Amino acid sequence: MFKKILIANRGEIACRVIKTARKMGIATVAIYSDADRNALHVKMADEAVHIGPPPASESYIVIDKVMEAIRQTGAEAVHPGYGFLSENPKFAQALEKEGVAFIGPPVGAIESMGDKITSKKIAQEAKVSTVPGVMGLIEDADEAVKISNEIGYPVMIKASAGGGGKGMRIAWNDAEAREGFQSSKNEAASSFGDDRIFIEKFVTQPRHIEIQVLCDSHGNGVYLGERECSIQRRNQKVIEEAPSPFLDEATRKAMGEQAVALAHAVNYASAGTVEFIVDGEKNFYFLEMNTRLQVEHPVTELITGVDLVEQMIRVAAGEKLQLTQDDIKLGGWAVESRLYAEDPYRGFLPSIGRLTRYRPPVEVAAGPLLDNDKWQDDAITGETAVRNDTGVYEGGEISMYYDPMIAKLCTWAPDRAGAIEAMRNALDGFEIEGIGHNLPFLSAVMDHPKFVSGDMTTAFIAEEYPDGFEGVTLSEEALRPIAASAAAMHRVAEIRRTRISGRMDNHERHVGEDWVVSLQGQSYAVTIAADKAGSTVSFEDGTALRVTSDWTPGDQLAQLMIDGTPLVLKVGKISGGFRIRSRGAELKVHVRTPRQAELAALMPEKLPPDTSKMLLCPMPGLIVKVDVAVGDEVQEGQALCTVEAMKMENILRAEKKGVVSKINAGPGDSLAVDDVIMEFE
Repeated sequence: MFKKILIANRGEIACRVIKTARKMGIATVAIYSDADRNALHVKMADEAVHIGPPPASESYIVIDKVMEAIRQTGAEAVHPGYGFLSENPKFAQALEKEGVAFIGPPVGAIESMGDKITSKKIAQEAKVSTVPGVMGLIEDADEAVKISNEIGYPVMIKASAGGGGKGMRIAWNDAEAREGFQSSKNEAASSFGDDRIFIEKFVTQPRHIEIQVLCDSHGNGVYLGERECSIQRRNQKVIEEAPSPFLDEATRKAMGEQAVALAHAVNYASAGTVEFIVDGEKNFYFLEMNTRLQVEHPVTELITGVDLVEQMIRVAAGEKLQLTQDDIKLGGWAVESRLYAEDPYRGFLPSIGRLTRYRPPVEVAAGPLLDNDKWQDDAITGETAVRNDTGVYEGGEISMYYDPMIAKLCTWAPDRAGAIEAMRNALDGFEIEGIGHNLPFLSAVMDHPKFVSGDMTTAFIAEEYPDGFEGVTLSEEALRPIAASAAAMHRVAEIRRTRISGRMDNHERHVGEDWVVSLQGQSYAVTIAADKAGSTVSFEDGTALRVTSDWTPGDQLAQLMIDGTPLVLKVGKISGGFRIRSRGAELKVHVRTPRQAELAALMPEKLPPDTSKMLLCPMPGLIVKVDVAVGDEVQEGQALCTVEAMKMENILRAEKKGVVSKINAGPGDSLAVDDVIMEFE
């Protein structure tokens, strides 16, 4: 077994690999850029080597720099994580030449599966079900139209070397096929330096379901069930689960056996994932093979008890798999939510800055992984599991240079409903301040009827949130427990205030029993009957809720029991009440005396400032280009400027016709959210 391995990655996946290596008694080496000097993976590793400036193109993906770090530290093997160099055959070849083990598949497998045309041909030869289409190179738009008619619309036009949704178009008729072919070809050339295009049938009611495989270099291979990855935004996965709520055992077996057959066809040895598109009739078609560890691998580990990183290391060391297909049992259900530094209220634009507060929920071990716990040294045990794979910490910086993922929050329970409920509670208890994040959106999905029922396709987000995410409106049933909680918490805060003032010995007499709680446009008149164990909050209609909690003023997380049902609230103080966040909703909650409530009702509503004649920066970023000048008349939809954040360029366009009167920022300027870029007459 290896004595020392280098992790050629950063963030949560580097931390994840280090945890397993530590369990196996293997020393670890981290690499880091200037931006990651104080990163968590650097703190966790036994050694760390600086490899360059912040941009990945000047550090993490420069093969020569990684190789030099290997030589400096004497690492015997390299785990590439995912992204960066994980599927780069040149990197694997460089390691082989240096006599260093690559904790991943053979070079030939990476090359074969890295090209969509080649991989589909190999899949067909291995008798893997593939989408009807033409894999040969397509010369021009006329040929594209002819092929599309032969396959039958709708069709998918894709770049052979594509990924992340780039170089991909859907065509429903000849005109769209002609236009889509040229657009895909151009985009593929600029993004990948490879303009080869192929066309295949576009699957309707598609679900994205992938099979995890594990193979050794001795001809052994198994599949470890499937993962449902249909909740996607712009072809990027947001929520995954294992197993899929859609598959039956026969379909699972057929998909698994075909995935292993494909792996054997390319002499695969390591952990890998075969992705399929599955239609509404459970017909499945090969999509691609990812020759690396997937981001969402934890849900597979939670339902199988198999540590995939450990298995990858053992396979790379030449060991035989100790698992047979009969050993793989799927137990319970697991859900993963990807927590991103992005603002869901601003079209999910990236957010950067310092994590002024970062308090994940306590990790809890349960289920199949309990006896083989590789992910948390001191996890407590319970009937449901909570796992948080992360690469950040409170006080750390979210940089503009890398992927905006903060953490992967996972929950496990004996059944799907239990895993979803555990995820709801875990999301409610996850405290993050200082940056924009998608926690509210993740909570909203957990409560969405289509997700809860398992009736979803890859179009879920586009169909259910066509105008973007605008927050959650809670039902009356959900509002009342929050109103009762706010009243009880306000009473506790008032008692503390009277004690601090030192007005009387029996301070509770100064705190009234009647209050009006206003939230989400509704007001509830309540009466509080308090005792040493808690409070009974009665509403005007005669209903009452029993509230118990050990919350004290100043706590930012309130864990309460409402009639015996747990409720977790994130709490912030505002004048006359609280800012409360729960289940994806952000609420301003005011708790007033009846007289105060009467007077508040007479106050005019404060209107937001008029920004209709301003272009505001929607995210922290760098101005790359300004397309207009003072005095220019602009039309609706016209490009005004380009802002770069997290290596993504965002073109800001005019919302209506107007004349530019002032420009406040130029190329090279760094802006914060809502900084005024330009003004209009």
